[in-house]
Amino acid sequence: MKKIIFFCATLFCLSVADAKVTMPKLFQSGMVVQRGKLIPVWGHADAGEAVTVRFNKKVYQTTADADGRWRVDLPKMKAGGPYQLTVNDQTIDNILVGDVWLLSGQSNIDVTIERVYPQYTQEIDNYENNEIRLFRVQNETSTHGVKEDIRHTNINWKPVNKQNAWLFSAAGYFLGKRMFQTNKVPQGIIVNSWGGTPIEAWISEDSLKADYPMLIKKLQMYQNDNYVRAQMQANGAANQQWESILNQTDPGYADVAVDETSWQQIDQNNWTWRGTGSVWLRQHITIDKEHAGKPARLLLGTLFDRDVTYLNGKQIGQTGYQYPPRRYDIPEGMLKEGDNVIAIRFINKFGAVHFIPEKPYMLCFGDDRLSQNPMPKDVQPLSQLWKMKVGAEMPQCPSSDVSLQNLPTTLYNAVLYPLAPYAINGVVWYQGESNTGNPAPYADHLKKLMGSWRDRWNDLQMPFVIVQLANYDGRQQTGFPRPITPQTEPVNSGWAQLREAQRVVAKADAKAELAVINDLGETVDIHPLRKKEVAERIGLCFDKLLYNNKVKLSPEVVSTQVSDAAIQLTLDQPIQEGDLYTFEVCNNGNNTYQNVPAVGKGNVITLLVPQASQASALKIRYAWKDDPKQANVRSLSGLPMSSFELSINN
Repeated sequence: MKKIIFFCATLFCLSVADAKVTMPKLFQSGMVVQRGKLIPVWGHADAGEAVTVRFNKKVYQTTADADGRWRVDLPKMKAGGPYQLTVNDQTIDNILVGDVWLLSGQSNIDVTIERVYPQYTQEIDNYENNEIRLFRVQNETSTHGVKEDIRHTNINWKPVNKQNAWLFSAAGYFLGKRMFQTNKVPQGIIVNSWGGTPIEAWISEDSLKADYPMLIKKLQMYQNDNYVRAQMQANGAANQQWESILNQTDPGYADVAVDETSWQQIDQNNWTWRGTGSVWLRQHITIDKEHAGKPARLLLGTLFDRDVTYLNGKQIGQTGYQYPPRRYDIPEGMLKEGDNVIAIRFINKFGAVHFIPEKPYMLCFGDDRLSQNPMPKDVQPLSQLWKMKVGAEMPQCPSSDVSLQNLPTTLYNAVLYPLAPYAINGVVWYQGESNTGNPAPYADHLKKLMGSWRDRWNDLQMPFVIVQLANYDGRQQTGFPRPITPQTEPVNSGWAQLREAQRVVAKADAKAELAVINDLGETVDIHPLRKKEVAERIGLCFDKLLYNNKVKLSPEVVSTQVSDAAIQLTLDQPIQEGDLYTFEVCNNGNNTYQNVPAVGKGNVITLLVPQASQASALKIRYAWKDDPKQANVRSLSGLPMSSFELSINN
């Protein structure tokens, strides 16, 4: 009996000794906490366990509740540091107090410094700052309700330098740099995004279930783990088999000595291949003695969809999906004097294989070959003509979509809910591309997202900056015949409808602002590279929301006046004067719009509309296009006006 008692007592002592107070994975050395707000520190322990928190020479004590949860709110602090935080026997060092920003959305948040580097080579090469810290939330989903903490795979807070920022959000990097330069306090950038995800994935279930029961049923379809596991295994097996058959039956045409006499010549500007499987393209380039053997960079624009690229029979690069720019480095000694062969193996499972127009296709030499702003001085353009031959045609690869990250609430549950109540200064919401196919509910979804996040942080005044969709012509994604001609006539644009939803929601919310970037996009690229300029406009929005409400953002219409031959729009600020484009008016019952001339002077835009006053109802649209490149209303500082649709009742 004594042995049994002694054994039990030993187990009890060991369990007490092993009991550990835990904190969320955001709490790591190098973290930044928010100035001017209570600083929540929380976590888990055994029920009833005493928790002692030491910070800034003060001690705070609490006890874990019946569920093992504990929380201490540290007092508001001014910017500064570094500080040390101790919770029981755990210590976190090098803590700064400053401003913390949460950036969330889809792939335009994900676009990395590596992707945009050629636009800003000198700036990125020469900048580092220990007072700007970066944290990337790891992707995870949950179909079964909220999680208590985020996933952690050796991710921590990192100070800004080229290496640490290389695979970090470019928008986040430049926002941190911009806000540090403006406010001179430490900056913490938390990026929590997932490419291709719709807004519904980021909204709480409670916010959706009353008004969108079908979305909840869609979620429930994937709450059977056995079904999800079986589908994912089946898809993996199908893809593996498809790739195996493709590789077994593709003859391969990378070698220099391939006979091209029977190959078809194509022009990349008007070529598409709508097959499934693989197709090969080859081009010969002549290298002179001066450049032979020199290191180079091959720019292959952007390709749809997947490629493996070879030079003189040796692989120099590959990209697994359509969006990344193809920038393939050629090592010293690989280019030979005289004839060289570039071979591209396209692998395609859907859509139409094609080259994306308006992108660089060239060989770049010299020390500046990594730059694209400006372009390198020593370049050799590629020919637009290629030789083409099908490698192996394949049937469609069977699949059943189990992209859990695209289901309603799954990202709110797994990667948003666990972040609260970490104190933050504001939120950047940069998303919408995945909802342009059905823009009608977006305004309501965006309001629900903002409401559910504010509820989660228990902060009804939480500032939001909504980054409006950039200009982009999605027709090229489907192999639309090139060249892509601009849309000049009125169209019912899904992109414009979603921009309007973003504008209306931001305008109606006193703690939200709209960052208009309809001049920073690219006609042929859904991921425009000018992320520094995007961050500057986000920063201006936060300047107005948090620091100076007199800051002028993009021009807005504040009143309208209708006369016999014109409509006058009065704006909140003066604009650049002259002829203005992409204004449309509807003054009939069949909702048909027509282009109208317009002129800007001072803070007034005049639309020339014959007999405008005789219409009982007028509708006005501006920049109502997927890619409104001709839209040219600008503030005196150069900020573009948002697209809009207004109704005027006479």
